[in-house]
Amino acid sequence: MRCAVLGHPIAHSLSPVMHRAAYAHLGLSDWTYDAYDVDEDGLGGFVTGLDATWRGLSLTMPLKRVVLPLLDEVSAVAAAVGGANTVVLERGRSVGHNTDVPGIVAALHERGVASAGSACIVGAGATAASAAAALHAIGVRRLVLAVREPSRAEVVADLVRSWGVDVRLRHLDEPATGERVDVSVSTVPSVAVAVVAEALVAASDAVLDVVYDPWPPALAIVALGGGVPYVSGLDLLAHQASLQVALMTGREVPADLLRVAAEQQLTR
Repeated sequence: MRCAVLGHPIAHSLSPVMHRAAYAHLGLSDWTYDAYDVDEDGLGGFVTGLDATWRGLSLTMPLKRVVLPLLDEVSAVAAAVGGANTVVLERGRSVGHNTDVPGIVAALHERGVASAGSACIVGAGATAASAAAALHAIGVRRLVLAVREPSRAEVVADLVRSWGVDVRLRHLDEPATGERVDVSVSTVPSVAVAVVAEALVAASDAVLDVVYDPWPPALAIVALGGGVPYVSGLDLLAHQASLQVALMTGREVPADLLRVAAEQQLTR
């Protein structure tokens, strides 16, 4: 069976090494997993051209939102956050899923963050929406969205407000001014959050950063240096990938095995 990760750019993706490690662990010698550079304009043609040998797709930016109208069915979680990072192909149907949300929850739990009442998210894209859903699932009812242009965050803000969460918009330069939060999540490149890393960590009881390359990112340096619990992008990546493998193959694989494979690839 064939699977792949799609995105633009895609050369940096660690998905192939993780999924291939999963297939080796599960003894799925006839399964393959590749990477394809596909942008928004090319996604429709790629999906239409898939035949019965295909079982699944992983999607990264900028495809998580634009894929939805191309699918036969969308899971409740993917529909709720307006984005799918996983497509399962079976019996001639395509079903979109979102493993970012449960992946974030699992990564937080693994590092000791089982519940939270308040949070700050840096960014307002598809990953920020997934992070907000994950935080809502562990109890967050007060959220700050810190972005460079607050007017562009209204879509995510309105979505999260519809879940009964108190949402406030802040400029990126003042992510948590005057208040502490239980957990902060950065969904933007390390260079974008570096200027506020110290302030963000100082106002947070725990930090999750989706960035993992180059290592260590700015938030990791500040958080780990200050003894603040830190959830890395590799933690999230491994958990969401293990959930993807389960959806595509019907079999489970330990997230830690995938994290080790990703770490080894990064250090080569």
